[in-house]
Amino acid sequence: MGDTPDTRREEQGSHRAAVSAPELRAWFLREVLPLEAALTRFLRRNWRNENEVDDLLQEVYVRVFEAAQKQIPESAKPFVFTTAHNLLVDRVRHNKVVPIEAIGELDTLNVELDEPGPDRNVIARDELRRLQLALDSLPPRAREAIILKQVDGLARREVAARMKITERTVQWHLSEGLQALAAALYGDPRGSK
Repeated sequence: MGDTPDTRREEQGSHRAAVSAPELRAWFLREVLPLEAALTRFLRRNWRNENEVDDLLQEVYVRVFEAAQKQIPESAKPFVFTTAHNLLVDRVRHNKVVPIEAIGELDTLNVELDEPGPDRNVIARDELRRLQLALDSLPPRAREAIILKQVDGLARREVAARMKITERTVQWHLSEGLQALAAALYGDPRGSK
């Protein structure tokens, strides 16, 4: 009458419509792999780090293959692209630092963020637009230093190496750039008395 470990195992096994390995491989080759070009374009369009696209593609394939082992989806294309979308959402949430470029992409991905309400969403987007405009108004070298340090999270030494300047010059660009950003975003505190 009650559940025994054996009956629970049998029930769990019956929910897994085990797909044979040859059937799964044939489905994957026939339905999933032909989507590679479109899937790669999708990932490139929606992920800012070009170097990670191949890894993301492989991870999508692994997720799709593992899910299809239980049951092959009726339609491969929506399943594959939903899997890719979910992977990108997971990566953005995992990184916790949302790159400014990703904000526009989240709209196209229909990603739900953990936000209290639409009013906060509008305010946050307005602040991001103001920040982007302020960044765009900086001198190019200061903007590059700030993005490498503050957005990409590089150490000052790495920023100096990328920009081919000294660490002291990086510090100067960061200081000048951050002061200009603060003045653009919050007004110039030196001008108020």
